[in-house]
Amino acid sequence: MEVKITNAQMTAIKKAGIKIGKVRARNLLKDEEGLWAYSAEDLTLILQIANATYRAGVPIMSDAKYDALYVKELESKDPKNEFLTSVEPEPVIESKTVELPVKMLSTEKAYSYEEIERWVKRLVKAAGEINLDLSELNIRVTPKLDGYAAYDDGVKLYTRGDGSRGQDITRAFDRGLTVAKGGVRGSGAGEIVIKKSYFDEVLSGYFENARNIQASIIAEKKVDERIQKALDEEACVFYPFDQLENWVGHYQTFLSNFQDILREIWDSVDYEIDGIIAEATNSSLKDYMGSTRKNHRWQIAYKVNTEITKVRVREVVPQTSRAGKLTPVAQFEPTKLSGARLSRATVHHYGMVKSKGVGKGALVELVRSGLVIPKIERVIESVDPDIPEECPSCGSHVVWDGDNLFCPNTTDCPAQAENTMIHFFKTLRNVDGFGPKVIEKIYQSGIKSIHEIYGLDVEKLMEIGFGEKTSENLIEQLLASRTLEINDWRFLAAFGVPRLGEGYCEKLLEHHNITDIFDLTIEDMINIDGFAEISATTIHEGLKSIEKEFQSIYELGFNLKETKWAVSKSDLLLSGELIVFTGSMEHGKRPDMEAEAKILGAKIGKSITSKTTLLVTGKSVGEKKIAAAADKGVRVLSENEYLQIIKKH
Repeated sequence: MEVKITNAQMTAIKKAGIKIGKVRARNLLKDEEGLWAYSAEDLTLILQIANATYRAGVPIMSDAKYDALYVKELESKDPKNEFLTSVEPEPVIESKTVELPVKMLSTEKAYSYEEIERWVKRLVKAAGEINLDLSELNIRVTPKLDGYAAYDDGVKLYTRGDGSRGQDITRAFDRGLTVAKGGVRGSGAGEIVIKKSYFDEVLSGYFENARNIQASIIAEKKVDERIQKALDEEACVFYPFDQLENWVGHYQTFLSNFQDILREIWDSVDYEIDGIIAEATNSSLKDYMGSTRKNHRWQIAYKVNTEITKVRVREVVPQTSRAGKLTPVAQFEPTKLSGARLSRATVHHYGMVKSKGVGKGALVELVRSGLVIPKIERVIESVDPDIPEECPSCGSHVVWDGDNLFCPNTTDCPAQAENTMIHFFKTLRNVDGFGPKVIEKIYQSGIKSIHEIYGLDVEKLMEIGFGEKTSENLIEQLLASRTLEINDWRFLAAFGVPRLGEGYCEKLLEHHNITDIFDLTIEDMINIDGFAEISATTIHEGLKSIEKEFQSIYELGFNLKETKWAVSKSDLLLSGELIVFTGSMEHGKRPDMEAEAKILGAKIGKSITSKTTLLVTGKSVGEKKIAAAADKGVRVLSENEYLQIIKKH
């Protein structure tokens, strides 16, 4: 079986110090079914290659295959192999290594409930050896984030490296990386991750996986504009482990309710996860059990069983989104995978269909990990794929934009129109009942726009086919959506202009009235902090396309709460200040103080960077953090000193 190795993958392999040519690497990787014949040396080399490409954001195999096939095979041949007993390195090749403030170990992995039971038995045995009352043996469970492991000591951010030495990647914070949940710097170990919803909605058409983005954030080279935007919008964050959503309970409850706890934790964060982490909470037990060279004995990762199968593609069907993007969906014979019967999987974009040959008759590797939707991991046998020339919804000739195909018919394409209506009511968040099925029924009756929906009455809805009570409820909801107060930025976001999400709508309306935005030039938008030229151009074109529909709906008289205008910030007391609030405040809650500072013209940061001008400290702030800020030239004020200044306002 032919294995393709890209130039980017070979670059990652060479930079990791692995001396192997492309032909030799291909030959090593092509015979998965004959792994039993591989030597321990060959298996180790394959794992080193897989690890290097994975860390560089260009994985040569899935995490599931890495663990389930190659690691397991090496464990059976050479259980004491140094690769298995040491921390798998997370290199940032461009940087020199430095000693980590603390050791960062890997986590022992379990793939079955039986392995979890055996781990708990070890905890119970160790507890008995130190006379720990078993009523005090509790387990903490957190999501196992699938990101880039790092350590933040408040001054520098480090990669995990080999567990003892890593790389200084503080530049990630300088670029705008923030701490999750509004946290502060210095929270110790965590992961650099990107919101799953943001990746799916904004970046999936440009990047094949989140690992590409995580690697780019910490690399020395300039960050892609789209990734910078994700940083600016706090979609990419450093998530400290001690801040993760968690379940804590007695070990017996943990065992008896394991599946329920797994489901609860799995849905607790909007980030990619590939399992859960379970750990003992008792400090004396943790000290007693200690660690191996690689893992803490009191901690384990449960990785949800991942299954891999090969399927033959029957056809690839295009689906048109609200924004006109054609998403390719591969269909295949119903296949059972991880307990679910599957017959379709989304391909990233038509660029992938074209370059990798995903089409009728292609043999692909399908992966489904636990609760995660299936995805095509690899194309084993490619074909000459069919690329659509027309939109499946309206028949318009489609156009290429990068790796994506788009339908340019924004006014009369049924799929775009229906999805636009659904997006409008979903974004308003003050109206119920107008879901996909209701919208589809209304559209099929001849109603083609949102403003026409607001012109409906009970009689017309009943003519369309809704019951009397349902029709009355729908009309009541339409009235409520106009009378209940709603932020003007949310109203604008409901129109779904490309690249104009809720955050950018609010920024735009801080500088311009909602009725004036259609007269703005591209230059006007670029002058607003955070609007780059490419984004501004796309937004400008998008606003022109919705102007007529916007005016028709706006004139219906929605109860809009106007965004606080910030055009005259240069004259305000805190103009030009980039402030970070840290510690426990007495004047008020930190979000309220941040909002107050914004009104006075300041920008708010979540962590100290080279651009920070002022650090306001509350209670319980370490001297080390204050000294580190001062060393960077940041002015440091106590909460009382800061309040004395703003009282002058």
